[in-house]
Amino acid sequence: MLKHISVRIDEELLEKLHTVSDYEGRSINKHILVLIRKDIEKYEKEHGKIEIK
Repeated sequence: MLKHISVRIDEELLEKLHTVSDYEGRSINKHILVLIRKDIEKYEKEHGKIEIK
């Protein structure tokens, strides 16, 4: 199931995110998901797998 969230982000940071995601050949949405997955993977390596109830 897909969920939607909204994020407040200042204009400068958003423009920088556009630049990076364009460079990587991704939409901003896809790039944010990649970053979130990497962050969760890093957390789980340090603290163990997150169990979803």
